[in-house]
Amino acid sequence: MVDSNHYHTLKVRPSASQAEIKQAYRRLVKLFHPDSHQKTADHEQIIRINAAYEVLGDTQRRLNYDQQLRDISDRLSGDRHQRTASAQKRHQVTRRTGRDADEQVEEWLRLVYQPVNRLLDGILNSLEEQMDELAADPFDDELLEEFQEYLQTCRHDLKQAQITFRSLPNPPNLAGTAAHLYYSLNQVADGLEELAYFPLSYDERYLHTGQELFRIATRLHCEAQASVT
Repeated sequence: MVDSNHYHTLKVRPSASQAEIKQAYRRLVKLFHPDSHQKTADHEQIIRINAAYEVLGDTQRRLNYDQQLRDISDRLSGDRHQRTASAQKRHQVTRRTGRDADEQVEEWLRLVYQPVNRLLDGILNSLEEQMDELAADPFDDELLEEFQEYLQTCRHDLKQAQITFRSLPNPPNLAGTAAHLYYSLNQVADGLEELAYFPLSYDERYLHTGQELFRIATRLHCEAQASVT
């Protein structure tokens, strides 16, 4: 997933036709491309637009993506219901004091922020070395196999980070930190998806897009870290 979603990125309705999606993609690329409009040029937005069209422009990938959106919506709805019920129960027992709030912050930082931060560090800081190794011969079977094993390890760590992130609701005064972490995790997920296409196609554009998405994730991760220091 992206930090909003692919439909929001292309500014189309989820019910849009494939023709409407293609038209929206072309319009946005023209708007944000550096060679078209200097005032509206936005390299990161171009990355997001291309990533969105990679999914929505393909019928089967779009169907899979729509199912993922429905699954997330159902899960968030269930989470909200559960959190509301839990909050009501806690309110019936006792009013939250300033000390309770401090303990909630400390618990979230220890059980969510720190482990997610550690996993993100490992994923984001390992890509450059892996790309250097692959650059020796991008078509070497052994290097490609190692690259795929690396991606699998990153997926495992990302999944663990996502599970940990959802394990506790974030304290209200750390909402900004949580948002940056959430968006960083989403960018990593999209970046890994792009990188995984390279061994299948040998198209270096997937490597470049994956690296750009990791750079965005790194920036968001740094903003999350800065907000708690």
